[in-house]
Amino acid sequence: MNWTLEVVVVPVSDPDRAKAFYADQLGFTVDHDTAIGGLGRVVQLTPPGSGCSIVFGTGVLPEMPSGSLKGLQLVVPDLERARAELVERGVQVSEIQVLGTNPSPTPHPLDNVGFVFFADPDGNSWSVQQISSRA
Repeated sequence: MNWTLEVVVVPVSDPDRAKAFYADQLGFTVDHDTAIGGLGRVVQLTPPGSGCSIVFGTGVLPEMPSGSLKGLQLVVPDLERARAELVERGVQVSEIQVLGTNPSPTPHPLDNVGFVFFADPDGNSWSVQQISSRA
């Protein structure tokens, strides 16, 4: 049986500001922005190529302090290109950091060990790791 992670709730204080950040600055696809019968609102976005989406909104999602989600991770095949795109879109992103050493040869020296870090406007923190190919 497959167990797939499909949605992660991201706690934000302002859904409109968060939607603009994730859609316009990160390039996530807006799947829907739905009012739930006077109870609240749910906004769902998906990173390009991902099978897992993020959701945020008001009224109908679990209560969590805004900015309390730490350590979300995206994976890209080309970290230098991904970082350049983030900078071009106005995201405050760290320089590329190499964390550790690869236990075996990889197609690119940043594979598995290359990361950049950023936060959304509420302080939810993200990392981006390079993995150019998988076994």
